[in-house]
Amino acid sequence: MSYLEKLLGENERIVLVTRHHWLTMGGTVFWALILALAVLVASILLGLAVGALGLLLLLLLILPLLVVLRDWIKWRNEMYAVTNLRVLQLEGVLNKRVSDSSLEKVNDVVMKQSFWGRVFDFGDVEIMTASEIGVNKLSMIAHPVRFKTTMVNQKEGLGEVEAFESRARGVLSREPGAEALDAPQMIEELAALRDKGLITADEFQRKKAELLSRM
Repeated sequence: MSYLEKLLGENERIVLVTRHHWLTMGGTVFWALILALAVLVASILLGLAVGALGLLLLLLLILPLLVVLRDWIKWRNEMYAVTNLRVLQLEGVLNKRVSDSSLEKVNDVVMKQSFWGRVFDFGDVEIMTASEIGVNKLSMIAHPVRFKTTMVNQKEGLGEVEAFESRARGVLSREPGAEALDAPQMIEELAALRDKGLITADEFQRKKAELLSRM
């Protein structure tokens, strides 16, 4: 089980995971290649020197590779996830930092994408919430359009699920007027929520059994 999966609550599931675009590592990779090439050229000019100088050149050749590896591990462990309930931001390799915004509190999502962003599929996403933080900016993430649309769809779906559960509680509790609700029709609506990916198959079976028990 991944660290992200351990953060999930009951009936919460991951819908989309993205990271910073790979171009964010472009500068590190570029200078690492320049340094590696410089070391190789120096080795050739010096006739593949041995001894202390050769060891120094070897260390200089390994150093840029270690820098790239370090930045790749950092990039790999920094991710942005959309679940059916919230948006999570994870940072850190050994020491983790996790921040999240509930979809219920998201007021607006603004995406900014330059020409090159459209070409290489990266951009900035600003999540505006009703919390004290207010705005959470995700810079230069990969697949920003899909990230934004997924958030919007899950927020809308959350409203559909809440509306269904409110009516289902009426059927299950036999509140006044609840008898007018058609349980078989509600099971069809429940199946539609499952087909949209708004609820899991297990949730569908459990809620379906509850509704059937009242028929």
